[in-house]
Amino acid sequence: MKAVDVITGTGVPLKRSDVDTDQIIPAEWLKQVERTGFEKGLFSAWRDQQDFVLNDERYASASILVAGPAFGVGSSREHAVWAIQQYGFDAVIAPSFSDIFGNNCTKNGLVPVVLPEATVEAIWSAIERDPQTTIVVDVERRTVEVPGADIDEPFPMDDATRHRFLNGLDDIGITMTHANAIDEFEQTRAAWLH
Repeated sequence: MKAVDVITGTGVPLKRSDVDTDQIIPAEWLKQVERTGFEKGLFSAWRDQQDFVLNDERYASASILVAGPAFGVGSSREHAVWAIQQYGFDAVIAPSFSDIFGNNCTKNGLVPVVLPEATVEAIWSAIERDPQTTIVVDVERRTVEVPGADIDEPFPMDDATRHRFLNGLDDIGITMTHANAIDEFEQTRAAWLH
């Protein structure tokens, strides 16, 4: 997992609430053996609709998805996070996430940012007026700034999750920070336990 300190980019206004993981990546995309190529399935049912926001060329280079409340509800599939990342998003801003989806984000390097619904709506307005509006997600400071819309808002992130992002640590990486203690334990445990 790569370290994440500050994400600076533009956003896509996904003005939908209760977006579930089957809408993010439909079940037919879960049959792949490899962990790549999921970006093609991201919101695939909606992308068939010409007016769907991801089909709008103005948002083609966006790296931040700005969604409505209860984003990522449904199943526990990590594929939803992979699809969002592989499409090119580094963060998702929403008023709320399902717990499982939020946890999958933090374990895979996608930054989930919870902001008040009024702030999310203000960001939507700003990026709809100007798709090149800059959004800055600062993990170190735990803030979101949208200078063009006078938004500078803190977001909650516990210290352990912040540490994980700042140091690029997935679960294996966290375990490996204890490698010396693990080696020491292995050398001192009873031989019959080997």
